Amino acid sequence: MDANDRSARGFARGLTNYGDRDFARYLRKSFAKSMGYSDELLDAPIVGICTTPSGFNNCHRGVPELVEAVKRGVLAAGALPLEFPVLSLGEVFLSPTSLKYRNLMAMDVEEMIRAQPMDAVVLIGGCDKTVPAQLMGAVSADLPAVQLVTGPMSTGRYKGERLGACTDCRRFWSRYRAGEIDATEIDAVEGNLAVTAGTCAVMGTASTMACMAEALGIALPGSATIPAVHADRLRVAEATGRLAVRLVGSQLTPAKILTRAAFDNALRVLLALSGSTNAVIHLAAIAGRAGIVLDPAEINRLSDETPVLVNLKPTGDFYMEDLNAAGGISAVMAELEPLLNLDCQTIAGETLGARIARERGRYVDRAIVRTRDAPIDARGGLIALTGTLAPGGAILKRAAATPDLLEHEGRAVVFSSLDDLAQRIDDPRLDVAADDVLVLQNAGPKSASGMPEAGYLPIPKKLARAGVKDMVRISDARMSGTAFGTIVLHVTPEAAVGGPLGLVRNGDRIRLSAAAKRIDLLVAPDELARRAAEPTDVAPYEPARGYAALYREHVMSATDGCDFDFLQAVPHPG
Repeated sequence: MDANDRSARGFARGLTNYGDRDFARYLRKSFAKSMGYSDELLDAPIVGICTTPSGFNNCHRGVPELVEAVKRGVLAAGALPLEFPVLSLGEVFLSPTSLKYRNLMAMDVEEMIRAQPMDAVVLIGGCDKTVPAQLMGAVSADLPAVQLVTGPMSTGRYKGERLGACTDCRRFWSRYRAGEIDATEIDAVEGNLAVTAGTCAVMGTASTMACMAEALGIALPGSATIPAVHADRLRVAEATGRLAVRLVGSQLTPAKILTRAAFDNALRVLLALSGSTNAVIHLAAIAGRAGIVLDPAEINRLSDETPVLVNLKPTGDFYMEDLNAAGGISAVMAELEPLLNLDCQTIAGETLGARIARERGRYVDRAIVRTRDAPIDARGGLIALTGTLAPGGAILKRAAATPDLLEHEGRAVVFSSLDDLAQRIDDPRLDVAADDVLVLQNAGPKSASGMPEAGYLPIPKKLARAGVKDMVRISDARMSGTAFGTIVLHVTPEAAVGGPLGLVRNGDRIRLSAAAKRIDLLVAPDELARRAAEPTDVAPYEPARGYAALYREHVMSATDGCDFDFLQAVPHPG
């Protein structure tokens, strides 16, 4: 039996090469028997369960229970479930930022799927970068796979108000910085923001990527929005295990599901949700593994055609548990039906059109999921920008911005790094006014900071205390999906590789035009050339060893998804 024979099943799949295939199978089964499995199970197909619990990942506290539910489904369908660990990325517990380790996790997922004998795999993840890492790895491994997310937290309560991480975290922190509440109250709020297992309770990056997995067709219908602590979360886990067994021996691999048309569908849903800007990076990275390039111009075309339908924080009023009760992603996709590619195949074995038709007529709460005829906004929540400040592109969450600032020209107040920002942003002597533009440099993927969620620059304390709630803020960093404001992100090329962002100086004029989808530095080209020739005070980031050096050398731009160049597939039409 050939060690690479894809027709081999279970423990006979991908035999370790000792030069004697029969011995390899005999040895493997002998060691497997030490785990107490019967001969019947040892001859059964194997469903791998890619698990991500960690003491440094509060969002994944419920993963062990999900694993047991998946196992029930796998066993009931006649296969052997075997769980295996990979890296776990707890968003707020990682330094310098979780994005830096997404690609490492994706490599871990890919290689463990490929190296171990399994016939299909269930991917269990939730916290922000975990789901994209699993999907990136699964696409490259080319084995039948289905995504199962951990689900969102339930909301907490404080003085009669519902609270959910982390939009309300930021809202109360802004009030604290402005002097509206004191240390005692902010400490009380802190204990009521994240009160259950699960991911952020709002349409942050984790919830957005869960919705993207369902919209792409790689997760079961209805699975994205079920709260982490709801019994339905365990029921969908069991159903996911059963589905994985049905996938054994099929050709329905992630690359067959994740087509160009499927990514267009996901982008439509992203725009209708006013989802996280991080999703643009992650979708580009996942698409790149399938040889598909996401064009920023295409994002804008879709955004101009796709209305905002979902009334959720951070841009609306409700929480993920409300969206689940309101009809979930099924309700959103039903409203978008005329705009979607309905022939796309889903992991459940039906087309998207068949799924929508099957679920038509279910209850929808129109306070949360609007109709196309009465949208929250006629245009999508995100747009891509280009211009002299971002020749390679940038992203603006239009739905989270202050409308009066979407067409704005102002004076640049520049911070050369995160350290510079931390030292000067609250200095009473800082020369800054409410109509200025805050600019952060050297926070992109090739910088020492690794592109953290630092694009949500704080309002200078002296302005916050004067009542200023928003300013135009620009950087090559990212922003949490739970944040809000008129914030231009992912500026490409980044400052660390010589992009125009690094040439901005205090007092320069910058113009933002959401209508024209442009961000421009109003400085003459010859002056920029002169600045580019000057020596810089910022020392280049050149790590000498390990993963940091690998990352610095091979990470691609934000427009390309920040994946490693050597992991991308050759682009093809889709």
